[in-house]
Amino acid sequence: MSLEYRIGRNEDLNRALRKFRRKVQRAGIFRDMKRIRYYEKPSEARRRKEKAAARRRRRRQRN
Repeated sequence: MSLEYRIGRNEDLNRALRKFRRKVQRAGIFRDMKRIRYYEKPSEARRRKEKAAARRRRRRQRN
């Protein structure tokens, strides 16, 4: 996965860095990096996926 952000001609570097970080966070790259840093047992992965599915179901029922 490649992610890029082009800096505008008069754009401040700090602002560009903030926008890039936000883009990376929304893409979920940091979350994936943290998750794959250590081995996750299959039972833990199944539990995590079930929790995420339950969260999605609850969110859909509210709307």
